[in-house]
Order: sequence, then C-alpha cells, then structure tokens
Amino acid sequence: MKILITGVAGLLGSRLSDWIIENHPNSHVVGIDNLSGGHKEHINKKVEFYKFDVSRDDLNKFFEYHKFDYVFHFAAYAAEGLSPFIRCFNYKNNLVATANIVNNCIKNDVKRLVFTSTMAVYGHGTPPFDEEHQPRPIDPYGIAKYACEMDIQVAGEQHGLDWCIIRPHNVYGVKQNIWDKYRNVLGIWMYQHINNQPMTIFGDGSQKRAFSFIDDCLEPLWKAAVDPRASKQIINLGSSKFYSIKEANEILISILGDAEFVHKEKRHEVNNAHPTWQKSQRLLDYEDKTSLEDGLRIMWEWVKTQPNRSRFEWSEYELEKGIYSFWKK
Repeated sequence: MKILITGVAGLLGSRLSDWIIENHPNSHVVGIDNLSGGHKEHINKKVEFYKFDVSRDDLNKFFEYHKFDYVFHFAAYAAEGLSPFIRCFNYKNNLVATANIVNNCIKNDVKRLVFTSTMAVYGHGTPPFDEEHQPRPIDPYGIAKYACEMDIQVAGEQHGLDWCIIRPHNVYGVKQNIWDKYRNVLGIWMYQHINNQPMTIFGDGSQKRAFSFIDDCLEPLWKAAVDPRASKQIINLGSSKFYSIKEANEILISILGDAEFVHKEKRHEVNNAHPTWQKSQRLLDYEDKTSLEDGLRIMWEWVKTQPNRSRFEWSEYELEKGIYSFWKK
C-alpha cells in the first residue's frame, strides 16, 4: 500500500506518518512539503520525502510514477486571522494547491482522497456546529477551505473520486510549529514563555474553542482513508470538551508555573467555534482520551527539548489597511 501525505513536515502530516509507520509497517509512506511551515527534522526517517510546493509544482509525473493508493492532503497555511491581509497567497496556497492534488488523484485512480478542511468554514452560527450546518465563513481562509470542499465533492460526482473531508479543530501536540507568529495559539504561548515574553490573549479571552490532542486523532485520520464508513463523508474531528481561551491559558499557566499574560485588541473572529463530535465517534471510532491539561504537559515537555529557532514573520503583507497593531511593521 502506497500513501502520499502532503504537508508531511507539519503537525498532522508528521505525526500521522509516524503512526502509519509504527502501526502499518508494510505501508510505503511518501511525503511532500515545501518546508515553509514545518521542519524537516520532524519528518520520520522512513518517509520517502520530496520538497515540492503543491501550489506551484507540476505533480503529474510524480503521481504517475508512484501510483498512490491513498492521499492525505494536509498542506496549507492555516493562519486564519492573518488571511484577510494575505488574500492572494491564501487562495493560491489553499484552493489552487488543492485543485492540483484533486486533478492528479482523478487521473491516477487514487482510492480515496482525505482532505483536512477547518472549523473556520462554519463561521457565525449557533454552536455546537454539526456537519449539517450551512457553512458561513467570515474570512478568506474559511472561504478557501469551503471552496476546496465543494470542488472535491464535485470531483466525486463528475469523475468518481472517493473522498473524505475532515474538519479538525485546534489540534495541538508534539511536532507542532511553535515558531509561527500567526497561528496555533497554544504553541504561540509556549514560544512566548520560553522567550521571556508575556502570553497574548486577543480581546477578553471569552472565545470558546475545543482543543484536540494530536495523538487522539491519528487512528481516526487513518480510518478516514481506509474505512468504508468514511466514504464521501464530512466529519468534524476533535475534542468534545470546550474551553474559553482564558481558561486554556490558565491551564497552561498551571503547568508552566510562573507565567504572565497580556490582553491585546480583539480580532475579527468567531467568538464561539466549538463543534459536535458524535459523527467522528460513529464513523471513525474517535475517542477523547487526553485531557487538555495532560496534552499540554506532554507538549510542553517536548517544547523544552527543542532548539530556539527563529520566529517566522511576514516581511510584508499584501494589505495593511485595518491590520491589527500587534502585527504592524
């Protein structure tokens, strides 16, 4: 069995490849990443790795040569709050890149494409959001992901592509990129703490989220590709427990010990963005095993072993009008 994982240096890609190699050793895992948001050191040594940019590079010969059975398309720049200020990059990195993958899956008879979308597709509404909610994204990132979802479904109807769309929510854990200024709030806080900076909370911290430990999501992600129950299904994946941003910060501070936080201006974002989880239990056998406190302890122990890498910051934005003070140049 040959498997392709795009975004293999990121959190989902690197950890899923670890899980597959450990639990399905006869599988051959091939990985793609442009290394703009992940680190080569996080890629399992048994992965056959290629440095490609799926939004730019021609993948036709690559797909023809490998003849993949299953494709996990995780590659994306998931900076939701920043997306209004990098619109062109956002659409190319998400929508154009996904179209490239979809075309090649169709042409090469891939058995199933697993696409990771986002909770951002739901936008405003009445939580908890289930998969039947009509998406109403409020930012370019959510719009791009929803467009990808619709394109994949049309490819299934017109070209016979089998697919499963996963909407993960706030996944965190070992191998997360904590060196990005614009995404992954738990990682941002850990980076700030180890660099003697106060942890930042946007607005009053009342925003509700469901934080999901990566290890709890790995077997369900695998089943999204191989289990007949997941064929042509849209599935929320992640924790059943909800926390405000302020509560999550308090839990992390209890682990770190002496830590400080500061409030910054409120961002344009959905206040309550927590989902249902029952469908993932029914179709993917998801189990909410790891508490936020336990997951953060595991992640923090890993963070303390990491090199103090340079923090990624955009040298310039496509649009600066209306950008928040904490991102201004």
